[in-house]
Amino acid sequence: MAVPFFMLAGELMNAGGMSRRIVNSAMVWVGHFRGGLGYVAVFAAIVMASLSGSAVADTAALAAVLIPLMRNAGYRMDRSAGLLAAGGIIAPVIPPSIGFILFGIIGGVSISKLFMAGIVPGIMMGVALAITWWLVARHDDVAVAPRVTLKERLRVTADAFWCYVLAVAIIGGMKMGIFTPTEAAVVAVVYALAVGMFIYREIRVRDLYRIVLSAARTSAVVMFLVAAALVSAWLITVANIPAQIVQMLQPFIDSPRLLLVLLMLLVLVVGTALDFAPTVLILTPVLMPLVREAGIDPVYFGVLFIINNAIGLLTPPVGTVLNVVCGVGRIPMHDVIRGVMPFLASQIVVMGLLVAFPELVMTPMKWLTMR
Repeated sequence: MAVPFFMLAGELMNAGGMSRRIVNSAMVWVGHFRGGLGYVAVFAAIVMASLSGSAVADTAALAAVLIPLMRNAGYRMDRSAGLLAAGGIIAPVIPPSIGFILFGIIGGVSISKLFMAGIVPGIMMGVALAITWWLVARHDDVAVAPRVTLKERLRVTADAFWCYVLAVAIIGGMKMGIFTPTEAAVVAVVYALAVGMFIYREIRVRDLYRIVLSAARTSAVVMFLVAAALVSAWLITVANIPAQIVQMLQPFIDSPRLLLVLLMLLVLVVGTALDFAPTVLILTPVLMPLVREAGIDPVYFGVLFIINNAIGLLTPPVGTVLNVVCGVGRIPMHDVIRGVMPFLASQIVVMGLLVAFPELVMTPMKWLTMR
């Protein structure tokens, strides 16, 4: 039930103007820097990731708002589209993540712990994108937004106040044990609906049918994939494929780090051909017995696994978020692929750091799950 509720929450946030206000609040603080719209995109991607959990929804919302602004300011469209696509994949990592929900259900892993463990890696992905943007775009001759007064900055930020409250409420509520991930999704729906209708007043009663229908269509696609993947998982188990993979990788069982590297390479390759949800749902029951036998923490593996699958959203030929950016921004696919490469490389570097230093995942998770 968490999946359709978070899908509906995302639709309500976009229709209610919350996404636009997040972008505006970032704009007044960093928009006046050279390449400032790129930093706005990264900041907005992190905040929106903490609200919806859907890479496709976040990418579409960001691209719709920022691509026209970047085009008018003279930014290179291939590079800008690549940044927006790469920013969208933060959504499956920072809670509330639909990917973690799917992995937790199929793999029998605590979803709350996965949520808490994904916060720091998700922020690291955003920081890596900002650094990469600075490296590749610092010499571009683009229009810079005018610096606004402190009073105006505070006014625009205050206008987005209710957007940030939701992010704090979801993460804080789960940390303190006030509600479960499914209950958090319901809270997000009610909150987004109330803010959109009564505070920002951008959602009308007649809009609700269209919003719910859009969320239902998206949820139906995901749930059909879940159903099909569960059948595939059962067939895989009956065919004894997990045991065969365990036997094939048995020599590496005694070296968990090397085994983890091999598994990450496997997932990265599979992610170029399969979309996010099918990869998670099909590979999770195959790999989890091997992970547990090797003594790898399931929560730690889950975070790396979801990040790796999120990176797969950027890799052609499938590259779902690449197609979203192409469609929204009307940019040729070959341009977007060229522009996304530096940002794709930065995310792979983050993945390497997390494999090399498990403490980056586990230490924050232990602290955040303490009560």
